[in-house]
Amino acid sequence: MTPSPRTAVPFVPPLGATSAAATALAVVTALAGATPAAQTTDDPFPAPIPPSDDVITVGIEEFATLPDADGEAARMMLLVDEPGTARLFVNDMRGIVYTVSYDGTTVTQYVDLREPRWGLDVEASRRERGFQSFAVHPQFGEPGAPGYGKLYAYTDTSNTAPPADFVPGGGGDSQDTILLEWTAMDAASAVYDGGPPRELLRVEQPFGNHNGGQLGFNPLAAPGDPDFGLLYVGSADGGSGGDPLDVSQNLASILGKMLRIDPLGSDSANGQYGIPPDNPFAGDGDPGTLGEIYAYGVRNPQRFDWDVRNGNLFVADIGQNIVEEVSLVTAGANLGWNDWEGSFRFLSRRAVSLVDPRGEAGLSYPVVEYGQLDPLLQRSSAATGVVAYRDDALPQLTDQLLFGDGPSGEVFYVSADELPDGGQDAMRRVLFRQDGETKTFLQVIQEKVVAQGREPATRADLRFGTGPEGQVFLLNKRDGVIRRLVP
Repeated sequence: MTPSPRTAVPFVPPLGATSAAATALAVVTALAGATPAAQTTDDPFPAPIPPSDDVITVGIEEFATLPDADGEAARMMLLVDEPGTARLFVNDMRGIVYTVSYDGTTVTQYVDLREPRWGLDVEASRRERGFQSFAVHPQFGEPGAPGYGKLYAYTDTSNTAPPADFVPGGGGDSQDTILLEWTAMDAASAVYDGGPPRELLRVEQPFGNHNGGQLGFNPLAAPGDPDFGLLYVGSADGGSGGDPLDVSQNLASILGKMLRIDPLGSDSANGQYGIPPDNPFAGDGDPGTLGEIYAYGVRNPQRFDWDVRNGNLFVADIGQNIVEEVSLVTAGANLGWNDWEGSFRFLSRRAVSLVDPRGEAGLSYPVVEYGQLDPLLQRSSAATGVVAYRDDALPQLTDQLLFGDGPSGEVFYVSADELPDGGQDAMRRVLFRQDGETKTFLQVIQEKVVAQGREPATRADLRFGTGPEGQVFLLNKRDGVIRRLVP
C-alpha cells in the first residue's frame, strides 16, 4: 500500500537556541511570520519514494573484514583503489589506514595515526569526530614522480595548541581539523615506512560536528591536465545547526565549502600548499575571498565523486532536518546553504518554505533530493554516496547514479544520463540478494551482527567504495565487513 500524502505543518521556532544563533533566529522568526503557516513544512515531498517500483536487485557478498579497534567494529569511512601497487586502501574513523588485497584475502594495517610517535591526538570520541577521510596521490606508485608515496589524511585532533590557519570564531575551539601529507619511502611496502606527516593546513572547529568531508583527486585528469594532482576537500559548515555563524555563504570563511588545492605547491598563506590559479576566486582581486574555494554553500559534504564518462562532479550534502541532496558541483557554484535547504528556502531546523522553490537565479540546486520523513528512512537521515556507474560488471546498474542514505542503509539510483531536476520522484531503490532472499543493506548488517554476538544494529552508517574492473563496495560501521556487489 502506498502511504497517504502528508500535509504541511506550521513553522515552530527551535527550542534552546544558542546565544550565538540568537540574531539568526530572530531573522528566521521574522521570515516565518511573513510566510503563511500553510506554506511552510517539515516535509516538502508529499509523494513518498516508491518502495517497490522499478527496484533493481543485485547480489552482495562478503569481501573482507577489518579488525576491531578498541573492542568495537571498525568505523569505515572510505575505500579507494590504488592501481600503482594493486591494493585497496580503507580507513577506520578511529585513526587507522588499512590495505586490502584485490582478492580480499589479505588485510594489513598500513599506518595508525594514533601512535604516540606521530603526536596527532586523533579526536574520535563522538559519532562525527575522527579520521574523516584520506586520498592517495595519483602518482603514489610511480617512482621518481613528485607524488610518489604520498597519502593525504584529514583528521580531527584534540591538540589545539598549534595556531590554526583558519579561525572562524564563535562557538569555542572544540577541536581542530588538520590536513596531513604522509610520504612513504617505498610505496609498495606493506606498511608505511616514511617519517612524520607534514601538516598542510589546520582549521579551528567551532562545534563538535560537521568537521570534515571527503578528500579526492579527479580520476579523469592525466599528467599535463590543469586538474591533475589537485586535491579536492569537502569542508563542512563547522557544526551546531542551521549554520549559526553564517559561514557557508561567506567567501572569507573556509567552512561550508568545496576546496581545491595543490598539495605539492607553496603559494598559500602558510606556504604549505598551492592555490590553483584557475580556482574561481583565486584571481578575482578581492582580498575578502579565499582562493582555495572551488564551490560554496554546502552544509556537510561527506561524499563526492566524478562521472568518468562526462566529468560531472557530484556531491552528497547532508541536510539539516528536512532535505537530503545530491548536487552537481561546478567551479564557483553556490549550492545555497544556509539560505536554501535543497530546493526550498531554509527557515529553521523545523521548517522550509514552500513559496517559490528553486526561485533564486544563479544557484546550483540539487539534481535529486529527498525528505527525511519518508517512510523508508530513519528520522536522522544523511545523504551518502555518490557513484556514477559506467561499467558493465553489474549490468543492472550500468549508467545509473548511485547514492544512499547513511543511517537507514537504503541505496537509490537515478539515471546518470537523464539527470532529474530536483525532487525525489525519480528515485528508485536498490535491494540486495543474499542466501536466496532479497534484503535491504541494514537487514544484511543486522543478520551479521547477530551472528557475531554484537549489540543489535539499528542503523547502517552506509558508505561506498569503488575498485578495479567495475567493482562497487559497501561499507558500514557496525560489523567490520566490506561487502562487494555482484551481478
